[in-house]
Amino acid sequence: MCCGGGHQSGGIVRIRGLRLDNNFRSRKVDTTTLNFGDEPCFAVPMGSAYDENVLGKLVLLRHGQSTWNELNLFTGWHDVPLSAQGLEEAAAAGTVMAEAGLSFDVAHTSLLTRAVMTCHLALNGMGQVWLPVQRHWKWNERHYGALQGLDKKATTEQHGEAQTKVWRRSFDVPPPPVDSSSPEHPATDSRYRFIDPALLPATECLKDVVERVVPHFHETVVPQLRAGMNVLIAAHGNSLRALVMALEGISEADIAELNIPTGVPRLYALSDSLQIENVSYLGDQEKIRAAIEGVANQAKSH
Repeated sequence: MCCGGGHQSGGIVRIRGLRLDNNFRSRKVDTTTLNFGDEPCFAVPMGSAYDENVLGKLVLLRHGQSTWNELNLFTGWHDVPLSAQGLEEAAAAGTVMAEAGLSFDVAHTSLLTRAVMTCHLALNGMGQVWLPVQRHWKWNERHYGALQGLDKKATTEQHGEAQTKVWRRSFDVPPPPVDSSSPEHPATDSRYRFIDPALLPATECLKDVVERVVPHFHETVVPQLRAGMNVLIAAHGNSLRALVMALEGISEADIAELNIPTGVPRLYALSDSLQIENVSYLGDQEKIRAAIEGVANQAKSH
């Protein structure tokens, strides 16, 4: 079954790539590396090669504001919908990306509703709601353990700003875990019923998220980028922080200060060796700076 988006010419698929300044370019796609699960999405001969070591573009998009973001609660793997503001942010992200001349060949997201809906609404705003989307639990938010559902400012008032910052932002110190019988443990959620329970976390630090996100990125997304595909990843604050840490070479100490705003696309141009050639947030830069500051201040008691 063909998923669309290209046509065949001499054993090579040509798909519309990134449009900058209204210029379209055509890219060859390496069909040996495409990963869409069990069904091939391009009915073409295997074994074609991409042109001139040109990687596709990569966009990271944190989901729009969720209802628990709005209430300033630790969310983690708890599944909550987008707030009214979050719905607007997700749709606006699609508009911003379309205005920047972007189009995508595949998208990735988590198994959590807020990211799934952000991906859907953003693609809808780009006229690409039909795009193949790969969902995987490894793009899920960091599991906040026993903190899930707690108010961030109340937690700061009870445990102190230093301890709360360690739980929120340290690289290798997780919050207290939940019991395996807790409603907050993913083993009790049917969407994870086919996953080895030993892989499902009761709590996580950022180091744990790095260890699941970065290998998954290299296994699934990098082959697509090397095939010349433009890729959208709609995920979460900490799963994206884990990936940004690896892509941008941010140290364990400095990653604590990285705050990713909701609903703002981050565009990467990468070299064939995955070195960053250019990276920027798309949209109103003053509003983006204010949104980043808002994320940084979420747990402050006053």
